[in-house]
Amino acid sequence: MGPTSEPEAGFDPAFGWGAGEHVHEPLIQSTLTVTNPDLTIGYDLATDTSVSEDGLTWTVTIRKDVQFTDGEPLTAGDVAFTYNTVKETSSVNDFTMLDRAEALDDTTVVFHMTRPFSIWPYTMAAVGILPEHAYDSRTYGTNPIGSGRYMLKQWDQGQQVILEANPDYYGEAPKMKQVTILFMEEDAAFLAAQAGQVDVAYTSATYSYQNIDGYELAAYETVDNRGFNLPAVPEGTDEEGRQTGNDFTSDVRVRRAINLGIDRQEMIDHVLNGYGSPAYSVCDQLPWYSEASEVAYDPKEAGKLLDEAGWRMGPDGVREKDGVKASLNLLFSTGDSVRQALVEDFADQMEELGIACTTEGVGWDAAYDRALADPLLWGWGAHTPMELYNIYHTEEKSGSARYSPYGNEAVDAYMDQALASGDLEESYALWQKAQWDGTTGVTQEGDVPWVWLVNIDHLYWVRDGLRVAEQKIHPHGHGWSVVNNVDQWSWEE
Repeated sequence: MGPTSEPEAGFDPAFGWGAGEHVHEPLIQSTLTVTNPDLTIGYDLATDTSVSEDGLTWTVTIRKDVQFTDGEPLTAGDVAFTYNTVKETSSVNDFTMLDRAEALDDTTVVFHMTRPFSIWPYTMAAVGILPEHAYDSRTYGTNPIGSGRYMLKQWDQGQQVILEANPDYYGEAPKMKQVTILFMEEDAAFLAAQAGQVDVAYTSATYSYQNIDGYELAAYETVDNRGFNLPAVPEGTDEEGRQTGNDFTSDVRVRRAINLGIDRQEMIDHVLNGYGSPAYSVCDQLPWYSEASEVAYDPKEAGKLLDEAGWRMGPDGVREKDGVKASLNLLFSTGDSVRQALVEDFADQMEELGIACTTEGVGWDAAYDRALADPLLWGWGAHTPMELYNIYHTEEKSGSARYSPYGNEAVDAYMDQALASGDLEESYALWQKAQWDGTTGVTQEGDVPWVWLVNIDHLYWVRDGLRVAEQKIHPHGHGWSVVNNVDQWSWEE
């Protein structure tokens, strides 16, 4: 795995292990729920969950046959302790929806919520359970005691982690008894595979033309998307003096034209060497995805929309309106060669429409503020509908969405209703309506404040004879997701 996959704070769920931007199963710890292959919810420690009619109380019953690796039983008290600790400690996850967790007895935990939160089961799938009797925030991350499929046998920081199967695991015994994870830069990972020193090595489209004897290149589908925010309000400054809005992209016809003018398959073929899929939303293929998000490449219609908006083609091939040239300054994160290549490709496609583009690499310390006025190429994708909420819902303080100037009261209302729903399955339909309800939403026929380009396949060199178990669609982050089910991997006999 890449060096950024190594958890800085160790293997402590209270400090983000298993959660954060790159959500994955914590392996060393058990979770209450899990996400199924189709991204619906299944059970791990939990045997039953229920929610009160007002959505403010979740009651979870857990198994009786689970013990930590030090032999102590895992009880509802440990679950309550974990969630209360994570709420107070974690800077990675948002736990403002949780008031407190309470153990009623050894097998029943109650979550008292500050507001209805129908997708709580997706949060429960990411929080590993800590042992209250053996938890010390200063030392737990480097010497974790859990009840999961694996135990931490060894951690050589900056180099490797060795996981060993938990002999007392309550579920199906892991087939893979030991897993060693090395942290390497991509070049070094490729050389390690060439030398036959590793069984699986992450890689990117840059290396996909290569061949390594004894290995195959495996490509796993993802919702690891790349897309641009398009500031949906005119230029101005906010109360903090930051430049916000964009006069060009504030016209919805311009935003719709940009969305129609993207040849996504061309990007996949030319930039990703074929290893990707077209992206139309932040949640393609997930249960809450709306098919209304899909658009066909139609540069002719895009040109018509720009004409309607008053942007007429000039003799130099650049559109003009009232003496102003149609232009975009496209931002990307410095040091990310794939994002830079996508931005350059996008710029070429926009120039075919008559939109002049400049491209600029920026550090993340400046990117968030700069994106309030200029399109920035982002990477998103998570196993929870909160990704939609975080991108499109307005914040109370500013009255605008978090990452780009935009707001739609109807979209907000659908997402609020989805969170307040008493039934997780029913909430999916409300998330879909937030995307498009037949009248308004964030898709092509609606406000289209973001344009989505591609989902990037996660690529790995896999040694011949190793059977990697079927993968769930991977979220953003090319790392721990691949070993979510490493316990089910096997060697051919």
